[in-house]
Amino acid sequence: MRFGIGIGVVASEDGSLPTVIARCQQAEKDGFASAWLTHIFGNDAVMAAALAGQVTSRIELGTFVVPTYPRHPVALAQQALTASAATGGRFTLGIGLSHKVLMENVLGLDYGKPIRHMREYLSVLVPLIEGRPAQFQGKEYRVSARLSVPGAGQPDVVVAALGPQMLALAGRMADGTGTWMGGPKYLGEVAVPTITAAAREGGRKAPRIVSGFPIAVTGKPEAAKAAAAKAFAGYGALPSYRAVLDREGAAEPSGVAIIGDEAEVRAQLRQLAEIGVTDFLGVTYPVEDDPGCPERTYAFMASAAQRGL
Repeated sequence: MRFGIGIGVVASEDGSLPTVIARCQQAEKDGFASAWLTHIFGNDAVMAAALAGQVTSRIELGTFVVPTYPRHPVALAQQALTASAATGGRFTLGIGLSHKVLMENVLGLDYGKPIRHMREYLSVLVPLIEGRPAQFQGKEYRVSARLSVPGAGQPDVVVAALGPQMLALAGRMADGTGTWMGGPKYLGEVAVPTITAAAREGGRKAPRIVSGFPIAVTGKPEAAKAAAAKAFAGYGALPSYRAVLDREGAAEPSGVAIIGDEAEVRAQLRQLAEIGVTDFLGVTYPVEDDPGCPERTYAFMASAAQRGL
């Protein structure tokens, strides 16, 4: 299991572009395999990854995740291929539907057919990413296009997926999935077997399972749980996350956070690797009663990235 760091997830973080780029540089120096940049209402994650690629040389740089509805798939493919060229082939495109409340209430877009939307989106995006022309006639997209971006590689496309239909779609049409708030029960019983079977049936390579978690290495677990409950409270109110939390038996996001001393956290991470998670995406967060927690947790993950669990 590879170790990556999530950047821009916690609202209290400094999200300025120079800081994001500096954190990617530091993550590379500290041995992380990947850095994943959020795309909400701050920096454009694809552009930030491309810029970070200019000052790094090894680390994978990915988006977690770019919403599909606001961007035409040809435009996003062009942007992703340019980011691939800018990073020397180290860019990974993470995409997702986002959420009904954001797409409809904030942007005024129709979120009525999310599975159809993603199927059509990938039908245009993936051929272009793979260097083939996109010829597609659907309900939302009618496309005849090809792209040529000098120096671009073929970025992996990972699709944020939580429900079985979206997981199966990601397995058949993309390179893997990105999950957030999905605990070990959900991953082991739903996510990993569903996407793996779909990829096999679709004749695609074994899928990447990029799983994001809040993580805290601490001797004050109750304080860390309370801090996670506060920092990530909003996710528990969104229907897609609520469904996976319920499956896990977690009343709130803190119920799936990885919390404990080094031995306890190591055991939880080993469990994820055994389930089939290929890429762990750790998100540190402040704990008021344990001020050194984020730095301690980061150092633990860096050590695991370099030496293994």
